[in-house]
Amino acid sequence: MSDPTLLFETASLLAVDIGASTTRAILFEVVEGQYRLIAMGQSPTTSEMPIRDIGEGARQAIENLQSILGRPLLDAEQQLIIPTQPDGAGIDAVVATISTGPVVRTVVAGLLSSVSLESAQRLSETICSSIVETLSLKDHRKPEEQIDSIIRVHPDLIIIAGGTDGGASRSIKKMVEVIGLACYLMPKNKRPVVLFAGNQNLEKEVHAALEPLSSSFHVSPNIRPSLEVEDLEPARKELARIFLEIRKRQIGGVEEVSQLSGDLIMPPAFGLGRIIRLLSQMYKPGKGILAADVGASAVTIAVGFDDKMALNVYPYLGLGENLPGILRFTSLDDIARWMPVDISRDFIQNYLYQKSLHPTSIPATKEDLMIEQSLARQALRLAFATAGKSYPTEVCFPGVHLRPMHDFIYAGGSVITNAPTFGQSLLLLLDGLQPAGITNFILDRNNLLPVLGAAADFNKTLPIQVIESGAFVNLAMVVSPVSNTRYGTVILRTRLIYADGKVTKSEVKHGGLVVLPLAAGQTAQLELHPIHQADVGFGSGRAGNINITGGALGVVIDARGRPLELPIDAQRRRELIKKWHWIMGG
Repeated sequence: MSDPTLLFETASLLAVDIGASTTRAILFEVVEGQYRLIAMGQSPTTSEMPIRDIGEGARQAIENLQSILGRPLLDAEQQLIIPTQPDGAGIDAVVATISTGPVVRTVVAGLLSSVSLESAQRLSETICSSIVETLSLKDHRKPEEQIDSIIRVHPDLIIIAGGTDGGASRSIKKMVEVIGLACYLMPKNKRPVVLFAGNQNLEKEVHAALEPLSSSFHVSPNIRPSLEVEDLEPARKELARIFLEIRKRQIGGVEEVSQLSGDLIMPPAFGLGRIIRLLSQMYKPGKGILAADVGASAVTIAVGFDDKMALNVYPYLGLGENLPGILRFTSLDDIARWMPVDISRDFIQNYLYQKSLHPTSIPATKEDLMIEQSLARQALRLAFATAGKSYPTEVCFPGVHLRPMHDFIYAGGSVITNAPTFGQSLLLLLDGLQPAGITNFILDRNNLLPVLGAAADFNKTLPIQVIESGAFVNLAMVVSPVSNTRYGTVILRTRLIYADGKVTKSEVKHGGLVVLPLAAGQTAQLELHPIHQADVGFGSGRAGNINITGGALGVVIDARGRPLELPIDAQRRRELIKKWHWIMGG
């Protein structure tokens, strides 16, 4: 816990978050010795026509913020007042995140498909990128065919991995030669950025070969220093700097915002990963912390296990302008099965295309809301299933086809945070993530986690104090038993013992969903007694007691099964989904 008596020389921080559709200016200040979220101003992002300059949207958001505050943050020349003046005008520091802009087209090259190439692909997934071409030893195309392929896909970025430190060199050199020739044949203003994260013994040779032929050349420590070890963290940091460099070339105003923040500007996913890692290091939960953000530009999954972190960004699952592309990875039937009413496949497909044309629009009807929430469920399922492949090797999976257990799950993204009820938010997360064991769900209603991660670069105390301040919503503690028994069989008995001595008992059947009332902030003890070898997180058939604090929805027992299987019969399935919504409050 942070020290409430600690005073800070830098008392205020402005975070500018430039999203795909909305730009926000968020002010944090010290109040009674603790950092707090003070106010937020927002405006439409101005990266597209007719302005094509994100600086304008940032200024508008800051102007709206200062109107809310009733004190100036900008001077007569529309420049930020730094530091805070004696009359209270201005702020002390600035950080920024930026997610607007096209997907970064990326070529990844590695020697072994199952080793360095996979690591390079995981590295590319830490920013909003799309892999458009791969090169490896298994690539049997002629060099000229590989060169033609690289030129044809017009990459923004090329990541080169491969060779353990002091290991393979000849194959790397051949690959570098192909990449160099491809870059040479591209127009100078269209050449990609190159990141070399392979055999460090070859750094000077690769630099000499590619630095003159690329728009810029970067080096990071080897992401695969040995066959058994993968270390992405240094390369992630370098890739975050590269991302900003690419955005400066693509979007007007990025340079201005970068100067405004003193270069403390980063991709939101990088900020999200950083704060989750920081939280896992501070609180040291036994099963780690997960964050899931469902945004317009991408779905992001970040997982922290003490000093280990996994970060994955999936732009093809974003709910904005790229939305129709989700059908390459799922079907209209898979989306429709989550709806409590019958909506035609044509209607759903039309909604996908309309939403992609107007990504800032909000659901206008109940049917629109159902489609959007169903899309979010399916996007989360696809993202989490893929992200599991990049988990640290020591993470324990409770079983085949089951997700790893987490102590805390933080959730963000407007489709989740702006749901009409907390029950809808939680049910969407349970359906999409399907956690096992005992999990605390925290709702990031103001989408603060990415900017808090950026702020951690400036002040590690600020994000922790803001999270502890009540800026986040404690949704519920969820118990998700894993059981192989038949539907309708009692698998769990519970006793909820309140602080005043009152006791609530319940029996939970396999397939059931139960809500136990416990007001926000109220404490109690929960006794869990599994039956038929059900596992609630203590081990197969093992009972246990936990001390809990109430959230917006109290305690939820989700015994619907892991993995969650929906009935094949459409009418029965819709009635069951309606029942789940009713249990969770509508």
